[in-house]
Amino acid sequence: MILIQISSANGPVECCLAVAHAFKRLAHEAVQLHIDLQMVEQIAGPAPGTYRSIILSLHGLQAEQLRQRWCGSVQWICQSSYRPAHKRKNWFIGIHAIPLPASHQLKNDILFEAMRASGPGGQHINKTDSAIRATHVATGIQVRVQSERSQHANKKLAVMLIAHKLRELQANAQAQQKATQRLLHYQVERGNPILVFKGMQFKPAELVE
Repeated sequence: MILIQISSANGPVECCLAVAHAFKRLAHEAVQLHIDLQMVEQIAGPAPGTYRSIILSLHGLQAEQLRQRWCGSVQWICQSSYRPAHKRKNWFIGIHAIPLPASHQLKNDILFEAMRASGPGGQHINKTDSAIRATHVATGIQVRVQSERSQHANKKLAVMLIAHKLRELQANAQAQQKATQRLLHYQVERGNPILVFKGMQFKPAELVE
């Protein structure tokens, strides 16, 4: 399993729309590569159909290939549909892989509760009690996972998500002490994108030229 996060960083609504476009294109490529892609977590953006952040899980022989292609800074060149008079046409988002927990010791600090999966998902939703609610005892961080098809797999994913949130929490605490340090979630490198897309159709730049 590979977890990746698509982030609008601290960008405006246009960057949140770019996250939605990137997710759709990445999902399309996943289908072509026979990769099982699931949306694990999402944070809605300020406008309908936009996202501040999305966390995806990738399963498949070519999952690492897809990760390598997408991880980095992504540039979208497009006139804003929200502010047509705005001069800016370059919007940047960041995509990065979420590291695996350094140790299985973390499991000892987490309470797991099995529950019945619910909500959208169609055939991917297992109707048994395979969904997991996991709570990190020390911090109270809680996640609910139902994207995987077994309780064991959902537990594994829950541990990965809590580890990710703990890293963010630690980085946040450090940022308060040192103003120059910023979360990986907010680190989007401008001027050196790994991928470039253009227009409202979010087409690769090399196909637009």
